[in-house]
Amino acid sequence: MSQPRILLVNDDGIHAPGLKVLEEIARTLSDDVWTVAPAEEQSGMGRALTLNAPLRVQQYDDKRFSVSGTPTDCVHMAMDILMKDARPDLLLSGVNSGQNIAEDVTMSGTVAAAMHGVQMGVQSIALSQAYGFEGRAKIRWETSREHGPRVLKALLDAPWSQNTLLNVNFPDRAPDQVAGVEVTAQGQRDQVVLHADARTDLRGRDYYWLGFNGKLSDPAAGTDLRAVYDGRISITPLHLDLTNYEARTRLKTALGETLDR
Repeated sequence: MSQPRILLVNDDGIHAPGLKVLEEIARTLSDDVWTVAPAEEQSGMGRALTLNAPLRVQQYDDKRFSVSGTPTDCVHMAMDILMKDARPDLLLSGVNSGQNIAEDVTMSGTVAAAMHGVQMGVQSIALSQAYGFEGRAKIRWETSREHGPRVLKALLDAPWSQNTLLNVNFPDRAPDQVAGVEVTAQGQRDQVVLHADARTDLRGRDYYWLGFNGKLSDPAAGTDLRAVYDGRISITPLHLDLTNYEARTRLKTALGETLDR
C-alpha cells in the first residue's frame, strides 16, 4: 500500500518549533511530507485571505515552502500551485503554540487551515499544544510529540464525515501525566479572556496590546475545555456549517406567522 501524501501547514510560521514537531509526527505515517507554511507568524488570522497584495513563495527544498500570506493562503497555494499535479491525501495543521478550544476555533489560523483543506476535499486535522495552565511559560512539546503519532493513526483508521475536520488539543501535562483521550464537543467559556492592555511607548504615546488573561472557566463535562483542563487529549469534530438549527426553526415559525399576514 502506498504511503499517503501529507501536507503540513501552521499559523506560527515556517520556523516555528511546533511545525518541527508536526513533521516528526507526520514522518511516522509517511515519507511523502510537504510543508507550506506562512513566512511569518499569522496567529489569530482565522480564515483570512490575502486579496490586495501579491503572494510570494520561497522554496527551501523540494517539498518545503513558505508563503507571504495567511494559513488559508498557504493551503490554497499548495493545492493550486505547488502540489497541483498530485494533491495531498491528508492535511495536518499545527502543532500550534497554545490551545485552540471553545470560541478560539473561530479565530484560529491553525483550525482555519484545516477548514480550508476540508473545503478543498482533503481529509484535515488541526493539532494544538496547550500551555499556561500551571503558570508555566514553557511549552511541553514532548507531549504532542509522544502522543501525536498514536492519536493520528487511530483517527485515520476511524471513519468521520467528509465535510468535517478534527480538532486535536494536547493538554498542558507531561507525557506520562496525560489522563487519556476524549472525543468532545466545542465548549464555551463563561467569561471573556481576551483583553486589551494599555501601554505607553518611549515617546509618551498610547498603544494597546491584545492578549489573554488565562482565567479558567467552569466548563461542562464532555467539552474540549473540560477535557484539556483535566489533562486529557481532546478530539473535537468540527464542520463549516455554523447554522443554529434550533434558532432557525423558531425564526421560521415566528417570521412565517408575521410575514404571512
